[in-house]
Amino acid sequence: MQRKRYAPGRTGSAARTAVVLALGLGLGTGLTGCSAGTPADDIAVDAKAGPAAPVAPPGRYRTLFEPCGAVPQATLKDLLPGAAALPDAERDRAYRGAAAVTYDTDRRVGCSWKADSPDTSHRLTLDIERVVSYDTTVSDADRAQEVYVRKQLAAGIPVPPTAPPTTAPTPSTPPASGQTPGKTPPGTAPTPKDPEATTPPGTTPAAGAAAGSGAPTGTSPAAPGTPGTPGATGLEPRVLDGLGDIAYLDDVLSKVGGSGKQRAVRVVFRTSNVIVTVSYQEQTTGSAEAPDSAELQEKARNLARLLAERLEE
Repeated sequence: MQRKRYAPGRTGSAARTAVVLALGLGLGTGLTGCSAGTPADDIAVDAKAGPAAPVAPPGRYRTLFEPCGAVPQATLKDLLPGAAALPDAERDRAYRGAAAVTYDTDRRVGCSWKADSPDTSHRLTLDIERVVSYDTTVSDADRAQEVYVRKQLAAGIPVPPTAPPTTAPTPSTPPASGQTPGKTPPGTAPTPKDPEATTPPGTTPAAGAAAGSGAPTGTSPAAPGTPGTPGATGLEPRVLDGLGDIAYLDDVLSKVGGSGKQRAVRVVFRTSNVIVTVSYQEQTTGSAEAPDSAELQEKARNLARLLAERLEE
């Protein structure tokens, strides 16, 4: 019997080809299974997710100016009259001022000056604070307003109430049918336009108005501490207009030592997220008169206006 010749490589090649084909089919099936994405219907959607909360705008100011160099020397000569008689070295030191110790000059800075004479002494202090809100829903300016209001209430100056929104006038009722506009229907008493028409006989109009309102005759209601109040001079602690976004002035006279007198005037104003405080004091000794309120207030307000202009640069 003749044996078949063994051909090396043929059987192995066929087997290898079959294995490759099988692996290729299996691999293709696996790749197809991996490449198929998850159906859209199976994706879980978080129903609680909503739009991001709005972020409050940042404040207008990011840095602060150097306070000791913010006051011109001419202004310092007016505020510190006693410095003119000092020796040159002491006078220069008095006008240079002393910077306040702070840990972050972008958040708070200050400076103080002083000059003494035999009868009087003067002190000037600046404090400038940049308020930053760490609440993303509260702006820096709103947070600064909260700080400012606390300062004003601590000074005993009431915060003016917010004016209510103006309402539109109610349209007049149309005249009834057959009635001419501007004329009173027959049998109806005319509406009085003269105060004397509603005043009882023998009573003056002013007295009649006072009787109806409950206010004393010849007086008008006025808030305490405002011009028009009996005893008011217009120099009382008050809210100021035309200085920053909002401002107030405080004025306190006190006794120092046996017969000395000290007047301290403070002007505080806010511009966006920056609060500026100008403190000006004058102290007299012995029999000297008390410091003049009008003069100190004017000088403090002039300096505050100068600093407000500096912030606008």
